[in-house]
Amino acid sequence: MSKKFFFKTVLSIVSILITPVIGNAQGITQFGTPTNQNAFPKGEYIELNNPQPTDISSWKKINKTHVVWGSKNIRYDKNRIPTAIKSSRNHKIKAWKGERVNAQLLVFGNKDLNLKVTHKGDLTEEIKTSFVRYVMTDELNKDRQGACGHRPDITIFDSSLVADVLDCISKELPYRKNTVQPIWVQVQIPQNIKAGIYEITIFVQNNDVTIDKLRLNIEVINRTLPQPADWAFHLDLWQNPFAEARYFQVDLWSKAHLEAMRPTMEMLAKAGQKVITASIMHKPWGGQTEDYFESMVTWRKNIDGSWHFDFDVFDCWVEFMMSCGINRQINCYSMIPWSLSFQYFDQASNKLKTIEATPSDSVYVDVWTEMLKQFASHLKEKGWFDITTIAMDERPKEQMLSVFNIIRNADKDFKISLAGEWHEELEAELHDYCIAYKQDFPDSILQRRKERHQISTFYTCCTEPYPNTFTFSQPAEAEFLGWYTALTGLDGYLRWAYNSYTLEPLLDSRFRSFAAGDCYMVYPEGRSSIRFEKLTEGIQNFEKIRILRNEFKSKNQAKKMAKLQTILDSFSRENLNEKQITDIVEKANNELSKLQ
Repeated sequence: MSKKFFFKTVLSIVSILITPVIGNAQGITQFGTPTNQNAFPKGEYIELNNPQPTDISSWKKINKTHVVWGSKNIRYDKNRIPTAIKSSRNHKIKAWKGERVNAQLLVFGNKDLNLKVTHKGDLTEEIKTSFVRYVMTDELNKDRQGACGHRPDITIFDSSLVADVLDCISKELPYRKNTVQPIWVQVQIPQNIKAGIYEITIFVQNNDVTIDKLRLNIEVINRTLPQPADWAFHLDLWQNPFAEARYFQVDLWSKAHLEAMRPTMEMLAKAGQKVITASIMHKPWGGQTEDYFESMVTWRKNIDGSWHFDFDVFDCWVEFMMSCGINRQINCYSMIPWSLSFQYFDQASNKLKTIEATPSDSVYVDVWTEMLKQFASHLKEKGWFDITTIAMDERPKEQMLSVFNIIRNADKDFKISLAGEWHEELEAELHDYCIAYKQDFPDSILQRRKERHQISTFYTCCTEPYPNTFTFSQPAEAEFLGWYTALTGLDGYLRWAYNSYTLEPLLDSRFRSFAAGDCYMVYPEGRSSIRFEKLTEGIQNFEKIRILRNEFKSKNQAKKMAKLQTILDSFSRENLNEKQITDIVEKANNELSKLQ
């Protein structure tokens, strides 16, 4: 069997297994709710019905269509008249050159409309407007201590529509009376722009008739953020290309698959993403997502008993991600999967088979040693060896110690990464070590890791009730994470799922395991979200703080340094209350703007 024929055969088997044929079938959500439209909608789509009742009596008091500035830190209820709105028709933002800034306006009234948004004035080419769309969400576990655990019955949890999707695809949107329609306004400040005041007028229209207009004034100060690719913040949001193939109903690794993913991955690069997530064996996480991770490395046992590993898919994925602007690191999962079972193609029987073995078993040692030797040789040929890590996720200390020896015996220069519990016995071997939000690196070890240019980050998952990035989380919680990184001296943040979509991600963010939104942060076709943009704002603040710290230190500006530290101290997790987070973030932004 030729290599090319073998590769195509195995790839076709994988495609059949994980990419169901849907065609124009009617959509249905994770929990059996018909969507009343085709499955996996592209372009325009219809939101699910709101399960929460509308108080019509309150809406009867509205005698016109209102267009007002709101707060970007509030998810406005779809069926309630908003209260946290600004009386001024002008909204002011202070920005650095190179910064991406956001604002949110609201439309609500007693007439059906066909909404359009236009703008004129300064920075016309840098403005992006999106309709904020509503997606189904749920809530934390009943003890409010987290959001882990199986959720087979949606009646256990309250369900509601929540504002999150930033729909940049739809250029107009039907508006139904007695509801709220938020609109997200984003401006990318050019790096080479002159400092000064820039004025923008936003027009909200019914078809082509202007309903109202608002003004946005941006004061650009004489400070500059680097390009996202040059940000120091180590962002590691795990990508799932298999979810994209299922949603777009395309063959894995086809040109159509890659191009369907491109807007979403380029959006990730613009947030400063540093890491390419690669799966080098079958189901490294046991199939916990709607679309499990298949191996990007083809494992083959030859008739003579020798092993061969094909890296064509791995190369395709890495080269694609690099073309999207993500090229700093490649994390390869996992030598210690959740189920210690390893799938391979057996040439003698012409079948897929599995090996079940632990890191202490000789068969495990033999096959992984051979795999890593061939992998190291291939990575060196491609010029990727120095940026690649052999990565593990939340694995026991004893198993980690075992695989260290296997990795070093295969190639002593391999880098290793782990996202998991803090263990001092593991630290020295880990180039990239990510620990849980409620754990700490000892100060001396963190400093040593910095001196060695090792990466030290933290993560949140379903365990942390807040701060987090569920679809029901306060928007400010996502921004909080960047500030917290600056406070602790860590290098960045990791989250396990950037785009592991639920069955119908645009409509229903709930999942059979974990709280709503835990599986993904953005939406198909390059649609961002409120929480993703707020996370990016926190990363930008991390970069501002880094730049200011260096300047204050070099100029011996002790008072400014002390003031900056006072701002950061408010982000300590000690005695942090969920209700405080938005106030903490807004106050910190105000104080930082004065310090600049």
